[in-house]
Amino acid sequence: MTSTDVTTEAENSGPGGYAAARLRLLTEGARSGPPRRTALSGLTDDWLAGLFDAGARGASGAPGLRGVSLIAVGGYGRGELSPRSDLDLLLLHDGGDPAAIAALADRLWYPVWDMGLALDHSVRTPAEARRTAAEDLKVQLGLLDARHLAGDLGLTTALRTTVLADWRNQAPKRLPQLRELCAERAERHGELQFLLEPDLKEARGGLRDATALRAVAASWLADAPREGLADARRRLLDVRDALHLATGRATDRLALQEQDQVAAELGLLDADTLLRQVYEAARVISYAGDVTWREVGRVLRSRAVRPRLRALIGGGKPAPERSPLAEGVVEQDGEVVLARAARPERDPVLALRAAAAAAQAGLPLSLHAVRRIAAAARPLPTPWPAEAREQLVTLLGSGRPTVEVWEALEAEGLITRLLPDWERVRCRPQRNAVHLWTVDRHLIETAVRASAFTRRVHRPDLLLVAALLHDIGKGWPGDHSVAGEIIARDVATRIGFDRDDVAVLSSLVRHHLLLVDTATRRDLDDPATVRSVAAAVGSQGALELLHALTEADALATGPAAWSSWRASLVADLVKRVASLLAGDVPEEPASAAPPTAEEERLAMEAFRTGGPVLALRAQTGPPGEDTEEASGEPEPLGVELLIAVPDQPGVLPAVAGVLAVHRLTVRTAELRALELPDGVEGSVLVLDWRVAAEYGSLPQAARLRADLVRALDGSLDIAGRLAERDAAYPRRRGVLAPPPRVTVAPAASRHATVIEVRAQDRPGLLHRIGRALEEADVRVRSAHVSTLGANAVDAFYVTDDEGAPLPGEEAASVARKLEEMLRG
Repeated sequence: MTSTDVTTEAENSGPGGYAAARLRLLTEGARSGPPRRTALSGLTDDWLAGLFDAGARGASGAPGLRGVSLIAVGGYGRGELSPRSDLDLLLLHDGGDPAAIAALADRLWYPVWDMGLALDHSVRTPAEARRTAAEDLKVQLGLLDARHLAGDLGLTTALRTTVLADWRNQAPKRLPQLRELCAERAERHGELQFLLEPDLKEARGGLRDATALRAVAASWLADAPREGLADARRRLLDVRDALHLATGRATDRLALQEQDQVAAELGLLDADTLLRQVYEAARVISYAGDVTWREVGRVLRSRAVRPRLRALIGGGKPAPERSPLAEGVVEQDGEVVLARAARPERDPVLALRAAAAAAQAGLPLSLHAVRRIAAAARPLPTPWPAEAREQLVTLLGSGRPTVEVWEALEAEGLITRLLPDWERVRCRPQRNAVHLWTVDRHLIETAVRASAFTRRVHRPDLLLVAALLHDIGKGWPGDHSVAGEIIARDVATRIGFDRDDVAVLSSLVRHHLLLVDTATRRDLDDPATVRSVAAAVGSQGALELLHALTEADALATGPAAWSSWRASLVADLVKRVASLLAGDVPEEPASAAPPTAEEERLAMEAFRTGGPVLALRAQTGPPGEDTEEASGEPEPLGVELLIAVPDQPGVLPAVAGVLAVHRLTVRTAELRALELPDGVEGSVLVLDWRVAAEYGSLPQAARLRADLVRALDGSLDIAGRLAERDAAYPRRRGVLAPPPRVTVAPAASRHATVIEVRAQDRPGLLHRIGRALEEADVRVRSAHVSTLGANAVDAFYVTDDEGAPLPGEEAASVARKLEEMLRG
């Protein structure tokens, strides 16, 4: 029988045919979610059962082929068919006529393939199925969800009974293997609750983990917390259904360019609402997994220890040991539980006391303890009693264990009861590749990082609470720092800080980006820069706290947000501001500061040769501690590149273009014109830049000089070379970057006009900006370049030909033309 014959027979196996009925079901907008998955599974069951019955009759010529059954396993066995799901099928037989069984298999598999459906199939006897399950954990997990479709029901029932018995008997060995499999998958695919493009199935907290929890429950060794778990699984399945319909593909990855369409398919407001729902579901599954695997470990340890204890004490069940940790809180079996005398309904501080004790001891907080507190505890009075505030600070200062304890409180809704403003940042995505975490997890990570800095500040309590609240305004419209200042003032008052401390905390939240933004975008030698920061900070103590918060915030953001280079710039700024706050007045920079000996030497050589002269020098440690060549320790901060060129147009874009061609990242750039000694006419431009290799080693100075000579005389087509690079620059299909924005920073300097550029980073961006500024007839005194992920935030100090700041209208015109060029 040909595949065409089988297909024709399949199409006639039901009213209107399976294909037409399937299409109608998937295009019915009003029918979605569990009802559609159930209907799709039922429709497919009927179709396959019809194929089986027709094939069994055709193969034997009798009423039916005996000793054979068709079984759905895996997701299909659970009745969780998404529009593009695989059909996982097992043709089970008792070892009868091989030719008849092979013919029946063909009559089943070919119609599925001809329909364009993905098929995962096998043909086995019960003994073979059992043996394969014993060898392959994934096969055994699929068989746990085996469901009879057609044929010999007794054969299916016997296999199910045997497989479940094997699973329960082998649970002490199999469950640790399953846990390791889940851990390996999480390592490969990440945590679903934090990913911008999550894999709904494979990532930690996804559908695979939910299935693993079902398998643990089937072992009878432990059970997952049931509350919310079924809803979380349903939500992820609904999203996957919508993803399949939106893309027309069998995919589990929720890509950025498809999130708006999936959200619309589900009737959600936007992609952020979609991601937040996905994160909430993943968080429920992840927490259930943590609790379940902890219980599995406890049971297995108990089973291993109990026989030895019984032999020692002559039988009987030993009483569990309970060690006091705090008032009303004890340790038992490696968890923190409530003491027998604890009364949550009379002790509103118990939740924070138990959490702080657990974090300090590095132990998990028992699920039963958290649920008992959540069910019985009264709300804290306003303002909080001193003990509650101290316990919160202790919890935040406990380092890495804080994360697990905080998640336990949040899973039962205790965090939003303690801090109602937390609801707006809970599970909130951050659409910036620099950020590793959602807003709420980032706040906890910042507190964890800040706990390492508590010994270097006088008020560690203020540092830790500021770390917890610094991005609390991201749930509100507008500038999150401004909104956060208002929220932080309210929260700090509510938890019992006095008026002065409330003022410090709200100021820290308002200015938590001040140091890093200023250090990377402003000229630190300009007194106006230092004065503006000192005015905002106000005191030495606040500066100390802000410095620690800045570093903790950046470290908790991700590797792209902090480096030794940024750390050195912030430290330099803090030193200057501290000096001003101590009473020292910064000196105004001289209009023509004397050149260094190195600059004079390079300038004279450039004048003598008539071409550019370069010097490269690696820098490590804080500014001013240079070494001739970089070594592995300490970490190189970059390379100082000194360039002297006879004064001529186009120097800035030429240098920037050559550096881009050689894949060098520019961190800062300063330009100045040096007048030559008396009797020598002309001037030389000296550029003092800090650069770093994008990857690989640094190019030789001779190669840079040769290309710079060609760039200046026009024989090196920088624009063409960069256009080739730009064409090959990796971009995500369908993802559009926000448009560039160019602004003038008012009152940022008394000696120059500061123009800020925010744009998508790309090869040669600084070259294009430099060329545009040259065409605008302005002189660039210095540039401060900062790149966070794919976002470039650059500041340029520009003057007119006389070295004076630009008039307001002219500055605005330059900014407008620069933005138009970047948009074009």
